[in-house]
Amino acid sequence: YYLWRERRLPANVDPLDSKLDDPLERERLAKIFENQLGSVVGYALPVRKNSTEKRWESGPWFLRKEHMFLVPGDSPMGFRLPLDSLGWEAPLERQWMDTRDPFSPRGSLPHKMQQSGKPHEKATTRRPTKLVDGQASDAGPIVRSALCIEPRNGHLYLFMPPLPHVEDYLELVQAIEATASELEMPVLIEGYQPPHDHRLNHFSVTPDPGVIEVNVHPANDWRELKKLTNSLYEVAKFTRLSTEKVQLDGRHTGTGGGNHMVLGGPTPADSPFLRRPDLLKSLVSFWNNHPSLSYLFSGLFVGPTSQHPRVDEGRHEALYELEIAARHLESNGPNPPAWLVDRSFRHLLADLTGNTHRTEFCIDKLYSPDTTEGRRGLLELRAFEMPPHSRMSLAQQLLLRSFIGWFWRKPYTQKLVRWGTELHDRFLLPHFVKQDFADVIEELNRAGYPFDANWFVPHYEFRFPKVGEVTYHGVNLELRTAIEPWNVLGEEATAGGAARYVDSSVERIQLLVRGMTDPRHLITCNGRRVPLHPTGTNGEFVAGVRYRAWQPPSCLHPTIPVHSPLTFDVLDTWSSRSIGGCVYHVSHPGGRSFDVLPVNALEAESRRLSRFATVRHSGGVLRTPIEEPNSEYPFTLDLRRMPSANFIRHTAAPDGETTRNHVELDRTTAVGIREVE
Repeated sequence: YYLWRERRLPANVDPLDSKLDDPLERERLAKIFENQLGSVVGYALPVRKNSTEKRWESGPWFLRKEHMFLVPGDSPMGFRLPLDSLGWEAPLERQWMDTRDPFSPRGSLPHKMQQSGKPHEKATTRRPTKLVDGQASDAGPIVRSALCIEPRNGHLYLFMPPLPHVEDYLELVQAIEATASELEMPVLIEGYQPPHDHRLNHFSVTPDPGVIEVNVHPANDWRELKKLTNSLYEVAKFTRLSTEKVQLDGRHTGTGGGNHMVLGGPTPADSPFLRRPDLLKSLVSFWNNHPSLSYLFSGLFVGPTSQHPRVDEGRHEALYELEIAARHLESNGPNPPAWLVDRSFRHLLADLTGNTHRTEFCIDKLYSPDTTEGRRGLLELRAFEMPPHSRMSLAQQLLLRSFIGWFWRKPYTQKLVRWGTELHDRFLLPHFVKQDFADVIEELNRAGYPFDANWFVPHYEFRFPKVGEVTYHGVNLELRTAIEPWNVLGEEATAGGAARYVDSSVERIQLLVRGMTDPRHLITCNGRRVPLHPTGTNGEFVAGVRYRAWQPPSCLHPTIPVHSPLTFDVLDTWSSRSIGGCVYHVSHPGGRSFDVLPVNALEAESRRLSRFATVRHSGGVLRTPIEEPNSEYPFTLDLRRMPSANFIRHTAAPDGETTRNHVELDRTTAVGIREVE
């Protein structure tokens, strides 16, 4: 393969300096030729545990060629073994992994594993495999798993083979440790992980695009959970890793990595969701009736095509089908079979494409019939983004623990609310998210769980940062960042194949007005009337503005220009003048783009402050803008939407001009004049 790669290079190019466009591919190819083709990479020791005789056994590998050549690549040796070149066996005679049922009883693991044989005792070796007429002939199955030993980058790596039982894995590790200690030769273990077993705790650190994913082991009580969370944040800080970041415009956001919560029991059989399937139904129903739980702790990407869509964000009939499933679940009595919860909810807790992993409540590891790894009694809540502080994370975890205790004692039986378009209108504004979450706290307090809404003020301020605030003649105007779902676009051809981009060019901002006299005062954005709605407090109104922040070449409605900067005016209709206002810039107020990320929090703050100005507003005599009713999204002014012709108001013509009507055209602040017969 590599000789073929060498022949494809230009004649005047050295393989050690291939000048390929991809730097990683260039480095990979040079490394292969530097190590010389045909040189020994490592050694493979065929080994497996005989489950019948309870002994380790090995056996030779016979290949068509004298040497064993690895599959081309630069991965560890264990991933590139030519296992398909081993002798052919009938399917019934081939070596299979005998996995253990997660619900089978198990004793405690010993402090030290008992080795199958005495120290230095030779392992059982199967009779040599011979090639007869090109086919393998042997008295028994071929040992197809191997322990690989490979020196790499100045270290000795041992690639662990797949093993069916955790006791076998620990026994092999113990033998490796004893050998390394006797030879005084440190080694690094890689390869297959030990099979999942509730008696063995483990954590993993995995590189993910843009973040480092850390999966920690479960906690048995609140004290252990608190210690584990605080330790994770502290260790991350000392390794110069952070759970927050700032964007080019200075906005303070999360890293984009999930703070997914996984709930279950000490063993799969003890899982509360398998013992009481109505517990999952209560959680899904409560989340549906309180959208703040889906949006307060989430990241920037929300909506039906996100990583954690709500049940009612995808199919319109989802809630109807969910109610049917809940009714049948109740009819199975207090002790239903464990598989019932998976069969009832698996096809409902999925996204638009049927993916059961990309959903708010993921039950892939609850009781999946596909593999034993899927029957672990675990529920994963994915609508949580990593908060910037450990106490914020602990507050979220305490909230979930309280819900489990509450719904275990008393299932949630309220009817499901059909939010419709109100879900992506009202509940994407910070005010209504805060209002709905206050109802959640009140319900918890009535159930006997004393929560304080102030514990979650940091979550609210982090999720919905304040943009700016101005006050004119007793009228206070506050701007906050709101939530805007990102739509997945259609497939487009790229250099690497087809891709689906996400349209993040539209943003949303909330206006909260206090001290306003209705109907004297109005709020306009770029000359258009903002649909203010009362909050229940005298003189307080709230609304949202949806606008195009930037104009990428591929997006929804690519002909609609950018609406930035947003000019807000407090319009006094009695005097037809603006008594004050403010201007919000999406990016640099001078029109240029920031080239690099802020170097620290001070520079990020300065960028945020520079994008909000309190000294500009519309001057002169202003006409009262028309109302733009929107029956689908009544709380939001969508600047992308042209007003209907039915709502264009014809005003009185100036004196002496009886053949001319003034027509307000919906185009930012422009007012046009049209000649009519």
